[in-house]
Amino acid sequence: MSEQQPVRVVLADDHQVVRRGIRDFLIEGGIEVIAEAEDGEQALQLIIQHQPDVAVLDIQMPRRSGIEVARLVREENLPVGLLVLTAYDDDPFVLAALEAGVNGYVLKTADAEEIVRAVYAVYEGKSVLDPAVVSKVMQAIITPSSPQPYEPLTERELEVLAAAARGLTNKAIGISLGISDRTVQGHLRKIFEKLQVGNRTEAVVKAARLGLLDLPG
Repeated sequence: MSEQQPVRVVLADDHQVVRRGIRDFLIEGGIEVIAEAEDGEQALQLIIQHQPDVAVLDIQMPRRSGIEVARLVREENLPVGLLVLTAYDDDPFVLAALEAGVNGYVLKTADAEEIVRAVYAVYEGKSVLDPAVVSKVMQAIITPSSPQPYEPLTERELEVLAAAARGLTNKAIGISLGISDRTVQGHLRKIFEKLQVGNRTEAVVKAARLGLLDLPG
């Protein structure tokens, strides 16, 4: 690797201390961190601007999740390897990330050398899965009628959806949760995108089917 140009990486994580630690051992591994993002929107713009060899993405970030960033990068057909580096090993996160087109999914519990190797592997066009999530992916593949992967909802989004299931208006939801109508609308828009539905009714029904909430009796 030393005789070649270093792998160019955009690093996205909303925790500065975590980002600094990841950056340091990537650099020690001969990888060039050309830009850093503290939220998903910034990550997307930096990826479009710099077109790095690999983007290393956290999942839960403000403004856009790592999964949403991955999906948009793939829609733009950018020649960028995508590596998710996260603390989440939950099935929905893993499956939704793979569905969005990431090349690798590694947990933050991996040691520095494993993460560096994962970046190089993604750069070389290989797929990388943390051993802790391989069994989850295999189980999803072999299980008949597995539910369509979806991006998990945040706690606030679940609260908004539960209120919508009770028939509350946006204004009433905002009052009950202490947030503005505009914020409620933003949460609903995100919910529709994540669950891949077009309206409140579809969102409530699908969420109930997925076991995310109980329909009011």
